[in-house]
Amino acid sequence: MTPKGNRATNAKTDAPANDNCQLSTVNYQLLLHKYWGFPDFRGIQREIIESIGAGKDTLGLMPTGGGKSLTFQVPALAQYGVCIVITPLIALMRDQVEHLRQLGIRAAAIHSDMKREEIVTILDNCVLGGVKILYISPERLSSELFQVKLRHMKVSFITVDEAHCISQWGYDFRPSYLEIAIIRDLIASNTKHIPILALTATATPRVVEDIQNRLGFAEKNVFSMSFERKNLAYIVRTATDKQQELIHILKSTQGTAIVYVTSRARSKETAQLLCDNGLSATFFHAGLDPEVKSQRQTAWQKDEVRIIVATNAFGMGIDKPDVRIVIHLDCPSSIEAYFQEAGRAGRDGKKAFAVLLYNDSDEHKLQKRINDSYPEKAYIQQVYESLAYYYQVGVGSGANSTFEFPIEKFCFTYKFFPIQVDSALQILMRAGYIEYERDPDASARVKFLLNRHELYRLDETEKQENAVITALLRNYGNLFIDYAYIDERYIADQAGLDLNQVYQTLKTLTQKNILHFVPRRKTPYITYVRNREDGANIVLSKEVYEDRKEQFAQRIKAMIDYVKNDNVCRSRMLLNYFGEKRTTDCGHCDVCLSKRHNPQMKSDEKTARQQIIQLLSDKQKHHITELKNILLSSDIIDTVMEEMINDEQIYIQGAYLFME
Repeated sequence: MTPKGNRATNAKTDAPANDNCQLSTVNYQLLLHKYWGFPDFRGIQREIIESIGAGKDTLGLMPTGGGKSLTFQVPALAQYGVCIVITPLIALMRDQVEHLRQLGIRAAAIHSDMKREEIVTILDNCVLGGVKILYISPERLSSELFQVKLRHMKVSFITVDEAHCISQWGYDFRPSYLEIAIIRDLIASNTKHIPILALTATATPRVVEDIQNRLGFAEKNVFSMSFERKNLAYIVRTATDKQQELIHILKSTQGTAIVYVTSRARSKETAQLLCDNGLSATFFHAGLDPEVKSQRQTAWQKDEVRIIVATNAFGMGIDKPDVRIVIHLDCPSSIEAYFQEAGRAGRDGKKAFAVLLYNDSDEHKLQKRINDSYPEKAYIQQVYESLAYYYQVGVGSGANSTFEFPIEKFCFTYKFFPIQVDSALQILMRAGYIEYERDPDASARVKFLLNRHELYRLDETEKQENAVITALLRNYGNLFIDYAYIDERYIADQAGLDLNQVYQTLKTLTQKNILHFVPRRKTPYITYVRNREDGANIVLSKEVYEDRKEQFAQRIKAMIDYVKNDNVCRSRMLLNYFGEKRTTDCGHCDVCLSKRHNPQMKSDEKTARQQIIQLLSDKQKHHITELKNILLSSDIIDTVMEEMINDEQIYIQGAYLFME
């Protein structure tokens, strides 16, 4: 039996719950079993559900594969109103909405691939109580249409997926996430306090604090699940020839694989290399057409292709539990990014591997990313000035003006490099001078050039052309007056054609001057959010520039420390980074395996630990130089000291060590 409209139901009786009803733990469990078939919750799911169900602002830290989605889907069914789920992951939206509908749960999503008419219908259904769970991208929160409709919705609670994106200290800060607190205030102005459930798989202690502050939590309330992945072996392998090592690893292992690279061109080149060596592979990046991305993702998910070579655009929101190996051909810029991408292996709980290939050139490349991502302030000012010359925007004018931004042409004209220009524009956006859309997915547009009577008198159109024209006229209004955004896939379905036939037919109709077709494009665009300033007056605050540059440099350093480490257990090192103290090693990373095969190292570490404890057993402060009296290698002593500090067995204050 499915839920009755938008009324919360009691899992035992299907009787409507009253407005103040808080389901008991048992009833949450029955909802879980009724719709998903699971006998009980796992990990910290129950605690999170009970917290948000009680109306408390809640932050849940759960590793990839920890079951985040159930923590908002189950309580959403137990309450009146619609649960708004904010996520940047369109693939996740589509997959989860489809799955929820199959379960009889009324779910919907609003994203960039949709027509305005579809969005209006969904929002009206939310107002009328026909939707229990609404997924929406953060960029849509600021739209006037959404905010107008939102004022009339009964909202149960707000879920913020990938919540680390709201933190300026996070590795993937997205300015659009800052709209969430505004949206919450907008709802609260018309109703009672609306609780927020924030979820993330990667957050340092500093980011955890920042998330709660920026979302306006009434009080601190964090539930944390161990990030440990006992089935996942982390391996760093030094390889002079990374490509040959990649081929060797993939030929030596079985099962589905993801290979991560840092550029679109490298994804294509690497996939071709693998195919040339007899391996089943394809490539994926954000620049591909949506239809191509969907086809390749589906082929990989159905095991029609074994290996997908991808940029970091791939993986978030993709539900494939049986990935056996994730290989990084290039080093990510942060532990957070690496941990999330590596964590896509072995989500089924079976043995899996996360392999990072490293050589001497990687450290230089990582260090170079700091200056590439944060060019000098004078350079940023120069880019801003050049934009004004490029678009002929005078000082004191240009506010709300939007321009297409062909970055290659701009860089050629003013002798810039694209990577630094891209970074400069992102910094100018964070400083509030421009809006920079790097990878828009602008839908195709159509406008008829003939009037309705001229169109009806045409007698030389082909069968396919008639089918496309009929589909356009039936599904879109005002095409004789102005351009309208169209969904080519929908037109294809209506006309009984494939996507390529629709595209070619629209091009032909354009050539015949029957209509004008503007294909889907991915050209970036820039909007001046305020009048143009003189470049010399551009202010980049400490928070926007120096603080974020320092934070980025620290993340780069942590990544370098991780790959160069050969003494500390990889899993322990990753967990320590996220504030989780561990006293045991994983036993199956490359460092642990090397120790197992080197009993002398293990013995020396044990001796160092005993002697440090003996030195500090008097509970007095000892200068760190006293450790030199231990007759073991400095590498061993440094490793053991770091482990003991992380495990809080000993403490450091300035240059002094002590025990409590």
